[in-house]
Amino acid sequence: MKVQMLGLCRFSYVGLRGYQVEHASYDERRAYLYDPARLERRWHWFTRVALPGWRAQTDLDFTLVVMTGPDLPEPFMSRLRDLCHEIPQLRLELVPPMERHLAACRAAVAPHLDAAADVIGHFRHDDDDAVALDYVACTRADFAKVRDLWQAEGKLSLDYGRGLMLKAEGGQIAITPRLCHNMGVALTIFLRPDAPETALHYDHSKLAQWMPGVQINRPLMFIRSIHGDSDSGSMGPGLPWDLPEDQQGRQLRQRFGLRRADLKQMARDLL
Repeated sequence: MKVQMLGLCRFSYVGLRGYQVEHASYDERRAYLYDPARLERRWHWFTRVALPGWRAQTDLDFTLVVMTGPDLPEPFMSRLRDLCHEIPQLRLELVPPMERHLAACRAAVAPHLDAAADVIGHFRHDDDDAVALDYVACTRADFAKVRDLWQAEGKLSLDYGRGLMLKAEGGQIAITPRLCHNMGVALTIFLRPDAPETALHYDHSKLAQWMPGVQINRPLMFIRSIHGDSDSGSMGPGLPWDLPEDQQGRQLRQRFGLRRADLKQMARDLL
């Protein structure tokens, strides 16, 4: 069975829906998202937290669509083009503003669907979060164990619940180990190739309304970032798990290709 892993990452896409931070008009949202200082901060998160894991996946057979608007200001448009040229798995899609955010997400993903695939593993990825270096490989292997459950309905969610909450505030970072259910990062929605939906069509907090789900709580699989520009600034529901501070640096390196010292420096750079 051929499984395509296909993700969507929105980089300051201007649309009137699909975000928790509300704006009264398109112009107001555009001004907020395209503020040069904000874009620079998002670029730091994207390149220093999100991208290292995608660059170094142990299974490089995946596609991550980076969605933004055709009027994204320079130098960020050129930076995105350069990144997508440098990293073969990234695909840049310039989607004009659309009233219906889910339709815009579908427009971004549709050109990259593999018609030869038997199943599409759709995932969403925020530009400030991180997945472990073996996220793609583990997802393929674990889906193979439960694919009969997917075949029964043509829909299935596979969620990795063990993660780290990374909070940057006042030039400092704080890491909180957390067990979460369907947080959204490291969550894959398996659909048939002809399905009209993407991962974003389903509210990740209500997936049980639409499909069966499987959660796997080992290994450590994601980092969710919390900072002043977060769309949602809270950790959300979850349970603590123990990761002593003196072991956090090793886990960051081994699981995500990140260094604690670099994260601390980034938090200072963002002041």
